[in-house]
Amino acid sequence: MNIIYEGKPFELEEGIIGFQALKVLDPEKKKTALAFKQEGKLFDLSEPLKEGEVAFVTGEDPEGFEIMNHSCSHLMAQALMHLYPGCHFGFGPAIEEGFYYDVDFNGTVLRDTDFPAIEAEMKKLVKEAIPYRRKEVSQEEALEIFKDNPYKVEHIKELEGTISVYEQGDFKDLCRGPHVPNTSYLKHFKLLSLAGAYWRGDSKNKMLTRIYATCYPSEEALKEHLEILERRKANDHRRLGKELGLFMLSDYAPGMPFFLPKGQIVYNQLISYWREIHARYGYEEITTPTMMSRELWETSGHWDHYKDNMYTTKVDETDYAIKPMNCPGAILVYQNAIHSYRELPLRYGELGHVHRHEASGALNGLFRVRAFTQDDAHIMIRRDQIEEEVKNIMKLMDEAYDVFGLTYRIVLSTRPDDYIGEIEFWNQSEAALAAACKDSGHDFEINPGDGAFYGPKLDFKLKDSMGRTWQCGTIQLDVNLPHRFGCFYIDENGEKVEPVMLHRVVFGSVERFLGILIENYGGAFPTWLAPTQVALLPVNAEVHGDYAKKVEKELKDLGVRVLLDDSNEKLGYRLRNAQVNKIPFSLVIGDKEKELGQVTYRVYGQKDQITVSLDEFKALILSSIKEKRRY
Repeated sequence: MNIIYEGKPFELEEGIIGFQALKVLDPEKKKTALAFKQEGKLFDLSEPLKEGEVAFVTGEDPEGFEIMNHSCSHLMAQALMHLYPGCHFGFGPAIEEGFYYDVDFNGTVLRDTDFPAIEAEMKKLVKEAIPYRRKEVSQEEALEIFKDNPYKVEHIKELEGTISVYEQGDFKDLCRGPHVPNTSYLKHFKLLSLAGAYWRGDSKNKMLTRIYATCYPSEEALKEHLEILERRKANDHRRLGKELGLFMLSDYAPGMPFFLPKGQIVYNQLISYWREIHARYGYEEITTPTMMSRELWETSGHWDHYKDNMYTTKVDETDYAIKPMNCPGAILVYQNAIHSYRELPLRYGELGHVHRHEASGALNGLFRVRAFTQDDAHIMIRRDQIEEEVKNIMKLMDEAYDVFGLTYRIVLSTRPDDYIGEIEFWNQSEAALAAACKDSGHDFEINPGDGAFYGPKLDFKLKDSMGRTWQCGTIQLDVNLPHRFGCFYIDENGEKVEPVMLHRVVFGSVERFLGILIENYGGAFPTWLAPTQVALLPVNAEVHGDYAKKVEKELKDLGVRVLLDDSNEKLGYRLRNAQVNKIPFSLVIGDKEKELGQVTYRVYGQKDQITVSLDEFKALILSSIKEKRRY
């Protein structure tokens, strides 16, 4: 059998399994390889190879990390089965940074104080090196195996064809796999937290206990991840938002944040930057009504598919809805005039305040809210303009995300089974999106079949300073809404032609993006965003106060946000207070500064104190603000 490994040809015996092939092809990986990959699919090392190219996956690879964590979810479930006989398991998938399992403990309340006992049982099972064995069964056999678990039975009844089951010792679970060879590969794990989760996310179903955990290929990697988790707790935007006076939440308006004066400054700076960059990239800003009639939402399709998440009311006996999204309003703006093909692309930008009825249990600070500002753009284009316009958008996104020090990866979601429109349009559109990524110098992943029914899309997955991934930017092609509303432009032959609409966001939700920035910066905003940019601290208010006020006035005249702290507290206390409030520059005014027209400044997070003339400092801070430096 001909095998290609790392570009080299090998002749292996027919039917050789992954373990045996590993010893021949790459013996150094025999203790770290978890599975093998052929033709884009992953297989257990106990499975036979096929002819062709093969690769081995380790825990250091993203796919290997997922395999390791999915296997560890089975390990944890086996330990729970031993410690809590009669518990029933729901779903236990791997997630981005670990895994979870939803469990029905039949009335037993699990607490995080129970974690050490569960981890001890897991470690015991790790030492036993219990193999993971896959077998295929019929639906009837699966129902018999899991007859005592109502959650598995419900799931099995939805499956068709052969069903795969994994066994490790006395534990069995439904699973496609693959898995690690045995439990000894799962030494470095940690149980993290508990949450409630309705079975299948439906509030009509029973609430299960969700246990979050993680597993890493080495003790060092696990330790590093746990340290990052501690940093995340310290940088929690809800805590920092309260401590720094940025925003508040109220039971009078659940999920609808109130921005306090300091938070409003940051919010306004984000909006100003959004307006500035969009003006440079050829966008025209519009505003559409917050509430529009049912008829509009029926035409757009939202009334039938999204009504339960919309806030509705009656006005003059007519049904109205508060907008959950801005798209239909932008369509009406487009239809306000007849457009020529020469006018396209038409780029409408809107900072629209939208409302969505999220479940109360899902609300989370600024990350999951019911009222937020969506930084939408709706771009009407000809089909031949798709690639060029997407490249233009990507340039804008590159510039915007770089300002905040955020990197990203791109995912291209392609045609789903229930797509509308011609197959040629889909093929051309997907090729145009891929080409735009390549031409812009960006790699991308493909998420097959995950596009909306009306068009493919690009999702921008941002990575923050603590390694988390956030879905913010999106470029979505849409032929559905223009068709529903009868949109057209006049082509060069005087004929009416339907345009393509591009939906596009950069921040996504301004509120959520602000929450991400709070945590990314740990509340220490760069100077241009900071609510207070300079803390002015006279050593003695009576002696140095007049000069301090002169400095304050000159800085404020330049638009710098200054806090003059001339209280009677000791200088050390006031300096610490400026640090606690994460003010970018602290300026000390003493005898020398007063006499020579100088200031002594200290940058937040640094120990050095630097003395310069007032004019030099003014030039320094203005350049920091203008260039949007990240300090």
